[in-house]
Amino acid sequence: MDHAVLLQKILVVSFIVALFWKIIRYMCNLLNVEKEPVRVLVTGAAGQIGYAIVPMIARGVMLGPDQPVILHLLDIEPAAEALNGVKMELIDAAFPLLKGVIATTDPIEACMGVNIAVMVGGFPRKEGMERKDVMSKNVSIYKAQASALEKHAAEDCKVLVIANPANTNALILKEFAPSIPEKNITCLTRLDHNRALGQISESLDVQVSDVKNVIIWGNHSSTQYPDVNHATVQTSSGEKPVRELVSDDKWLNAEFITTVQQRGAAVIKARKLSSALSAASAACDHIRDWVLGTPEGTWVSMGVYSDGSYGIQPGLVYSFPVTCEKGKWSIVQGLKIDDFSRAKMDATAKELVEEKSLAYSCLN
Repeated sequence: MDHAVLLQKILVVSFIVALFWKIIRYMCNLLNVEKEPVRVLVTGAAGQIGYAIVPMIARGVMLGPDQPVILHLLDIEPAAEALNGVKMELIDAAFPLLKGVIATTDPIEACMGVNIAVMVGGFPRKEGMERKDVMSKNVSIYKAQASALEKHAAEDCKVLVIANPANTNALILKEFAPSIPEKNITCLTRLDHNRALGQISESLDVQVSDVKNVIIWGNHSSTQYPDVNHATVQTSSGEKPVRELVSDDKWLNAEFITTVQQRGAAVIKARKLSSALSAASAACDHIRDWVLGTPEGTWVSMGVYSDGSYGIQPGLVYSFPVTCEKGKWSIVQGLKIDDFSRAKMDATAKELVEEKSLAYSCLN
């Protein structure tokens, strides 16, 4: 071969290799570019759940280990000093992902440009209070906060309501924030979902990560229906139905359900305080799966705006099994519902209809 031709081929190959490595380095640099911070609002941030959840968010538990965040913390005026203390601790913790903290008692300042809103703040029921009194106070709170989000949050803001009555608070927020898509307003039933997973895990003495696809239907209240009819456990010989492995329908249809329904009260009895740690963790799970997606073949429970699926009246915020992809949730369709489940699902829907009626009466 002519030396000039050989030299030319060597030069061409060298150029291609150099270009290839240049492209590889460029792609690596792109991957290493820090993402834009996500602004996350936490209301009631000086309270127990707020105090538990803000370090989780700042550490990347909610949005992933490479997602910077700016925390917007909101609470009422009497809690202003405690709120400032939370801000001080966040600064002192030196979280690498935390790019800023706004601590305020002004809803407008708190809602400005937020991408995710975690609505923890609400008025708790106190001894001697009628149900309508509590509902009236929460309707007022959520009407005002809906207005602030409507006017000042980012256009694609995702909202998670935790404060009870969570389903109905979410419904009121939706009514008074009409520009926020109904698919972007949800309530927390992931805590109940996680509690159900935990009970099955304990009963079968398996890792909780091996249990999946329990369902919480309905209201985040004592009428909710924890359903294991479609749940499975990963075993050495493959996935097995929970009912087959537990082999105790009496327990699954009675004690298991009431244990999950009453778990919050049991924690309060034991701690003399509400379940803040598990609620904060569940809220992070809810948002993480919503934003980053659910694993293949797995669904989770979320309180979402009913579209009539499974015969549930449209216009209620009701807990369904959902899958999430690219920041959007979809209700799992086509699950077989037996008569026992149908009755439980309808009973919790009936309670939500009553709550909705009570809430609307408080608007007059």
